[in-house]
Amino acid sequence: MLRAVPLTLAVLLAVLAACTSIATADPQAGDDLATCRDRQADAQARATACDNLLNADRLTGKDKSVALGVRGNTLINKRDYDRAIEVLTSAIAADPDNVGVLNLRGVAYERKGQDDLAMADYNLAIQKRTNYGVPYSNRGTIQLRRGALQSALDDLNLAVKYAPKFLLGWTNRARVRTLMKDFNGAIADFAEAEKIDPAAPQIAGNRCITYGMMGKYDRAFADCDGLIQKQPKNTFALNNRGDVNMMKGDLDAALKDYNAVIQINPNNVRAHSGRGQIYERRHDLAQARADYRSAAYSLTRFDELDVARARAKAQERLAALTPQVPAGSNARRVALVIGNGAYKNVHALPNPPRDSKLIAGVLRDLGFQTVMSVSDLTRDKFFQTLQAFADEAEKADWAVVYYAGHGFEIGGVNYLVPVDAKLTADKDAETEAVALEQVIAAVGAAHKVRLVMLDACRDNPFAPTMQRTLSLKLVDKGFSNIEPGAGFMVVYAAKHGETAMDGDGGADSPFATALAREIKVPRVEIRKLFDIVRDDVWSATRHEQQPFTYGSPTGREDFYFVAGK
Repeated sequence: MLRAVPLTLAVLLAVLAACTSIATADPQAGDDLATCRDRQADAQARATACDNLLNADRLTGKDKSVALGVRGNTLINKRDYDRAIEVLTSAIAADPDNVGVLNLRGVAYERKGQDDLAMADYNLAIQKRTNYGVPYSNRGTIQLRRGALQSALDDLNLAVKYAPKFLLGWTNRARVRTLMKDFNGAIADFAEAEKIDPAAPQIAGNRCITYGMMGKYDRAFADCDGLIQKQPKNTFALNNRGDVNMMKGDLDAALKDYNAVIQINPNNVRAHSGRGQIYERRHDLAQARADYRSAAYSLTRFDELDVARARAKAQERLAALTPQVPAGSNARRVALVIGNGAYKNVHALPNPPRDSKLIAGVLRDLGFQTVMSVSDLTRDKFFQTLQAFADEAEKADWAVVYYAGHGFEIGGVNYLVPVDAKLTADKDAETEAVALEQVIAAVGAAHKVRLVMLDACRDNPFAPTMQRTLSLKLVDKGFSNIEPGAGFMVVYAAKHGETAMDGDGGADSPFATALAREIKVPRVEIRKLFDIVRDDVWSATRHEQQPFTYGSPTGREDFYFVAGK
């Protein structure tokens, strides 16, 4: 599945070329050094050569900085931003004047959502070399995401001045000019980009929007259709064509495009946001809210520009369409309990269906008005179930989801795995699995308590056969750290990066066992409850598994599964 070309690009420029040499009697080390220094070398060969030299501790000074820069660039491409920042910081220490690694560390910070730190690195790189075009472009994209269009334009003007062969400088400036309604300037920039690489997909993909905003729909569709004919599953182009159809007022055609994207990737933020706008125009407000919820929630702090704009629109419209909590609420509580065990393409898990039945029974005993208990969900059924549950959650004060089954992190995104998933490559996760944000969206409809419990931090069963790509990071074990919004509570059965245990000999999992026991104790506030569950699991597993909680309900009220007397 093809993703939109990023606004920023982690590129190694001439400043990463080595400026010094080292004496060596080892011919292999000499070959590796030449390859490591060579900016034109094959990327994988260069990364391997640099790693060989670093692992053998053969480099110092500027050569070491270059090699660490190559390693940091590889980690950025794998979306392992924490390690990239650590490596690039070492590269800067080895050569403080290497502006290329300063720019790269800025990219890593930006992708983590730490824009202020990214800007500091871009500024320092520019201070050290005022004619270095790439950090101007990267700084401009931050301004663009912030909506500071004139500042973005000022930076991108300098980017194309100092780096006239840097394609993204031209296409990014074209996007800024489009938003500023300088359409002729934008078209001129796309023409300059075509001189650099006439086949670059971001040219036609973005120019489609520019022509659409100009009202030149035939030219817009020619650009988008050309991309889609070559790449029928290019969701970036399909979304852009949907947006142009919206501009034209052809809601049926726009809906068809957004539906096509959602069929390919049910997690797609832009398609849900666009489809929500169509349903809102057609006064189907329940479906509009459902789509806006699917686009509104994020567990990370960075979105590409198009995604960020779509998410902001969804958040705005969801807030406008969400009914206010009625006075004298009846404390309605609803739950969705999922146990996925009968996996078709990897080994089955015997425990999740049993664990889910245990938890569903306990919640019914506690008086939850609705408990949807399901097992062995396929991808399409998983998303349908989440939407049905969100409809229930809209009418409730509490919405609780418990999930047991396979789950892991790929490329910084947490996924729950349907039983029919085919993950032959790591990038398949975004189209084959369920992003945790979609579960957050389902409970997000509730008025007070929004709780997700994940007894799913098991080993990634697809890892032995899964193809590894440069664009995605694969973590074999567990989930990653997340940042749920205010009023949400996410409980992992095991701390991020660790794996949870199944029960032995047909017993329930340690997490399900502790949860089922402690949840029935009266007058234990929900935050305290999961501290107790954590301690119980930690003790029962002899300190091998430690549950972890992110976020919390609103702080002005206490919440109890069993209120007591």
